[in-house]
Amino acid sequence: MNKIQNSQHDSETLVDLFLLDKNIHFLTGEIDEKNIENTIKWIIYENLQNQDPNKHLTLYINSMGGSLYDAFALIDVMKASIRPVRTIGVGSIMSAAFLIFVSGQKGSRIVSNNCGIMCHQFSDSTDSAKYHDIRAGIKEADFCNDRMLSILRSASDMNNTNIKKKLLTTTDVYLSAVELINLGLADGILDKRS
Repeated sequence: MNKIQNSQHDSETLVDLFLLDKNIHFLTGEIDEKNIENTIKWIIYENLQNQDPNKHLTLYINSMGGSLYDAFALIDVMKASIRPVRTIGVGSIMSAAFLIFVSGQKGSRIVSNNCGIMCHQFSDSTDSAKYHDIRAGIKEADFCNDRMLSILRSASDMNNTNIKKKLLTTTDVYLSAVELINLGLADGILDKRS
């Protein structure tokens, strides 16, 4: 059944309903609880509507990054989705958004030529000055780093040494679309056929 039931909506709502009908969602702006909640709801909705694993979901991403924990939540839902999630990076895929992008279905991760692409090590500010809290924070930072390594390993088939050398260096790592493809983290350039 067509998801667009009533044409008595404003133009923005009609566009959103049309995209929903075509299994397309946009993740733009800050990677935060609300943005990720909407994207997770979309994936769950689409899986409940049609459980055909041959029908892809398409997630457009344009984000400078944000909450790593919210990114982990979305990545877990993407991986659990019955329907493969195709990712398309436009504008920027940086930091937490980079991890979301590369977690798309292998063979279906498309990036635009002019997309800003950046990966970096996990960073967090510690407000606590108590020794035990600092130690606990370091333990969680190690867990986050291990999760990032696991995601990048799965997405690229690189080993931990190469990931640390090429993506998780001491400074931010900026990449071109072609470099991202050469690293095995994207599968094609956005064009009319994408």
